[in-house]
Amino acid sequence: MIGRISAVWARCELALAACLAVSITALILLNVVTRSLGAALFWVDELAIYAMAWMAFLGASAAVHFGHSVAVTILTDTLPLALQKIAAKLVDGIVLGFALAMLWFCWRWYAPLALIQSGFDLAAFQGATFNFVYAEPTTTLGLQKHWVWSVMWVFALGMTLHGFANLIGQGANPEDKRS
Repeated sequence: MIGRISAVWARCELALAACLAVSITALILLNVVTRSLGAALFWVDELAIYAMAWMAFLGASAAVHFGHSVAVTILTDTLPLALQKIAAKLVDGIVLGFALAMLWFCWRWYAPLALIQSGFDLAAFQGATFNFVYAEPTTTLGLQKHWVWSVMWVFALGMTLHGFANLIGQGANPEDKRS
């Protein structure tokens, strides 16, 4: 069950990352055209950067599910098969630990309980916590940066799901990992 949820989530991450890759290309082309016409749209640069960040985090999370993450296997390749399996489980545990730490850091950073306790009053929240995560706008788009940074939540949740599925042996099929 967890493996199926992880697979669906990974496919959604990859589909969204692919859409973001197309949008980055379109934004860069738009930027080239508008700059050559002498009417640069400065928000295009910023949006392309944010789209690339989202694409990278979504792709990194999906890579954990499919086993396509970068790995240095010079040591583990020399181990007997039984020790290779133990090392692989150890790596899965470390990935899951990293993902859980990311969730914890996101929780501390966004401080949802403190926000609720302040009655969603941002001034009271900032005064009580000295946390300005909800107050900073983007440079040219005018969006609140916490929406851009929310990819960290998506990344941490996806990594936790994929890491847990891999640890209990319900991650991607070995055939998927080879392709």
